[in-house]
Amino acid sequence: MSFPGFRRAVLITLDGVGAGALPDAAQYGDAEASTLLHVAEVCGGLDLPTLQRLGLGNILPLPGVPAAARPAAGYGKMRERSAGKDTTTGHWELAGVVRDLPFPTYPHGFPKEVIAAFSRETGLEPLGNIAASGTEIIRRLGEEHLRTGRPIVYTSADSVFQIAAHEEVIPVDRLYRICRTARRILDPWGIARVIARPFAGRGATDFHRTPRRHDFSMPPTSPTLLDNLQQNGLPVIGVGKIGDIFAGKGVSESIYTESNADGMARTLGALAGLDKGLVFTNLVDFDMLYGHRRDPAGFGATLREFDRWLPRLLKALGETDLLLITADHGCDPTTPGTDHTREYVPLLAWHRRLGAGVSLGTRGSFADVAATLAAVFSVASSAGESFLPELLPPAQGRG
Repeated sequence: MSFPGFRRAVLITLDGVGAGALPDAAQYGDAEASTLLHVAEVCGGLDLPTLQRLGLGNILPLPGVPAAARPAAGYGKMRERSAGKDTTTGHWELAGVVRDLPFPTYPHGFPKEVIAAFSRETGLEPLGNIAASGTEIIRRLGEEHLRTGRPIVYTSADSVFQIAAHEEVIPVDRLYRICRTARRILDPWGIARVIARPFAGRGATDFHRTPRRHDFSMPPTSPTLLDNLQQNGLPVIGVGKIGDIFAGKGVSESIYTESNADGMARTLGALAGLDKGLVFTNLVDFDMLYGHRRDPAGFGATLREFDRWLPRLLKALGETDLLLITADHGCDPTTPGTDHTREYVPLLAWHRRLGAGVSLGTRGSFADVAATLAAVFSVASSAGESFLPELLPPAQGRG
């Protein structure tokens, strides 16, 4: 069912903001995960008045965020159908691509054939080749990197080949070229992302990653909602790392960001310049700065920052705009380890003509977002079930 009144949509992914362990979470070691709940508990309750009004507290019990008597948005949670719990898998499913097999991971380091090919093609023998957190690895190996000029290669629980280099030792443009070479080497291995991780500083206690990270991703394995929108003449503006996650496919314009605050500001700017189409934003600080670093207090503060900004976005949205807020996976900073967590993700859907909010229930797939946006813009969708009828006035599909 199409709704011809919509012209623009904004899809915001709160990276890592999970809403409770999925039924199969134990298979991933995540049976106790519940990112939002545990962050709220550690913080002694969250003060999120805008998200509370929209219906966040109606999705799951959250200290400090009670259920709204009359929520303003459609509210629910979504189950991930794809295998895995990584950024690429989650975003691809949001765009309508469901993966039956997870991307390969290398918790004990990459095979010697991969490292040999990397050394041969780049002329550089890497340090590391272990699984580690990004801040830990530059503290451990950063000074040796400064002495030798050898790049630091590491991975995580995700399907990522990460290359860290000091910006004064390997300039960022050269690091990107090295990553492109690695991407070509790793395509046959099916590794989801090669990530450039530039850093700066004068010693182990001073080393810090800079904002010029760049992801070099596998292209989606089948057409996505973004491709279908673009093929129908509808622009897709990717804010944050969206363009990287989709390897540029289906993305008309990529706007890179340095922080959540920058991403929120650039989302408003992208919306102001768009007559019709989709703004797709990833806000990564929840995951990158606080989830992986096991900092629930920082995670909670960043949720409050988003909540304080959200009224500006709501004010900027007109009668023909739809807002969807969700996530791509969990990243519970209170559970053991520093990895993503296999969780439901929250779902909030709002537009000015909604009137009263409505329960969207527990959705069977993240791809329901793709199906809904496909219905909004009258384009094809290959997966998911649209919840657009629930968002329409009774005379137009709900009731």
